[in-house]
Amino acid sequence: MVKALPGRHVDDGRMGRRALLVGATGAAALGTAGVALGVRGVRHDVRALFRPDPEPPHAVPRGPTGAVVTGSFASAAMGRSVGWSVAYPPGSAPGTALSMLLVLHGRGDDHREVLGGHALGAYLSGAVRSGVPPYALVAVDGGDHSYWHRRSSGEDPPTMITSEFLPILARRGLRTHRIGLAGWSMGGYGALLLAEHLGRARIAVVAVDSPALWTRAGDSAPGAFDSRDDFLAHDVIGRHAALVGIPIRVTCGTSDPFLPGVKAFLQVVPGADQDLRPGGHNIAFWQDAALGQLAFVGRHLAGA
Repeated sequence: MVKALPGRHVDDGRMGRRALLVGATGAAALGTAGVALGVRGVRHDVRALFRPDPEPPHAVPRGPTGAVVTGSFASAAMGRSVGWSVAYPPGSAPGTALSMLLVLHGRGDDHREVLGGHALGAYLSGAVRSGVPPYALVAVDGGDHSYWHRRSSGEDPPTMITSEFLPILARRGLRTHRIGLAGWSMGGYGALLLAEHLGRARIAVVAVDSPALWTRAGDSAPGAFDSRDDFLAHDVIGRHAALVGIPIRVTCGTSDPFLPGVKAFLQVVPGADQDLRPGGHNIAFWQDAALGQLAFVGRHLAGA
């Protein structure tokens, strides 16, 4: 039996890993960006990632946080054990029937980074204390560079999420019939792709940070796709019509190397809410945008 107290982390016994310390943010940012340097032009000026335009001051919200539960399961779709975590808002215990936001991590990360380096559990608590309707924040391992789509290796993150992970969450009391999706970089791309796959019947809202979007297969990062045909089959911009009716919010820094792809996406999805501001492809920018993203999700996820 799993027990959790508000503000305490609970491991349900199936996984011994712990969330990354927020103090490791700098190293995590360097590691994550380092493996994302396949973006055309980034190799020539890495400073654009780590020394962007000045960003507004920000800080991780302080105050009580909700319970966190972690676990793992044997995934046939991924061919290995997959870790996951759920952060509850203050005042909601594990097992509470809450709507949920699934946050997909970036390249080189796993589910621990969502609540660790990115500290989204603290931002969720801060958002709820400010009046945002409560919901659970969920993360799951998607692979180092799967880009959240089925690969020639047989690795299949979408099937893992829809056929294996969501049923686990439903048994734990979360509302999984309509969910919210979020993510940064590779995970932002994956959130949009999964939303296109599931449609408005299953997806209530999408909020992504600096999604890894390219307009041509030749510009994509090494390992992001198996071939040009694979790129075309999973082209978020080309498949944008599947997003009709889903509230979408996109943030991106004006020094971010993915900005051209983001702008191309926003041109074909003109109804999307957008927050393009000074900043780069780093945790500092994403944390600064977090409260706005979570508030947007809360408005559209309420009642899902």
